[in-house]
Amino acid sequence: MDFQRAQEILNSSDTYEVFYQGKLVWIKGLNPDDNTADVEILGEKIHTKVPVNELVEGGSFY
Repeated sequence: MDFQRAQEILNSSDTYEVFYQGKLVWIKGLNPDDNTADVEILGEKIHTKVPVNELVEGGSFY
């Protein structure tokens, strides 16, 4: 995923599926200086920093 799309998802009122290494994550914040995202791995309650380009968008929920 590119940084701009991650920012659109973060700022959207809609909910989107986003995956990191096959795990569903919630984007909590973005860091433009190093092109990373602060995410929570859902179901595991793990917060971590990952490269935005390793995030994969799934579907959307309305």
